[in-house]
Amino acid sequence: MENFAYDNYLPEYEEIDYELIGGEKFYMSAAAPNIPHGLVIIRIATIFTNYIDKTEIQARVLGDNVDVYFSDEDHFKPDVSVVSDLSIFGDGKRIYGAPDLIVEVLSDLTKDNDSGIKKDKYEQYGVKEYWIVDPKEKSIKVYNLVESKFKYIDEYKINSNKTKIKVSIFDNLLVDVHEVFKWWL
Repeated sequence: MENFAYDNYLPEYEEIDYELIGGEKFYMSAAAPNIPHGLVIIRIATIFTNYIDKTEIQARVLGDNVDVYFSDEDHFKPDVSVVSDLSIFGDGKRIYGAPDLIVEVLSDLTKDNDSGIKKDKYEQYGVKEYWIVDPKEKSIKVYNLVESKFKYIDEYKINSNKTKIKVSIFDNLLVDVHEVFKWWL
């Protein structure tokens, strides 16, 4: 059996993961972008999961290990997805169709796509709510689908007068950005 050190592992496996956007492969690093990126994903997924469990809503929270297939040419690996239509789970390996809410946490490798073409594709395929989270700025930009177009709602930031996000897909959930970025405060 061959032994590997972390530094040996990364070059061989760093770009094995990809998203397909408009039929073009966009590689993603298989290694975690950084600790804050991962912590933000966990915090947001936990907030949504706790709310769903408490209210007994029929929905699921998925992490970045689940492929979202919109079409043969468009499939993504969002950082967090919330799905209420359980019929789109299909074969149990991926989901086929639009989640209700998608969260992308910016990293140096993916920030342009997350804010650009992926936002456009999520809009095209009918994602109801889209969050773009910037761990460096400790901010969350929120978009809601209105008449088949994303409407920019606002940017919520630590140390601002806008810190509570009304989650449009749930009746009574307000997310405080301080809870999302709690690890950094």
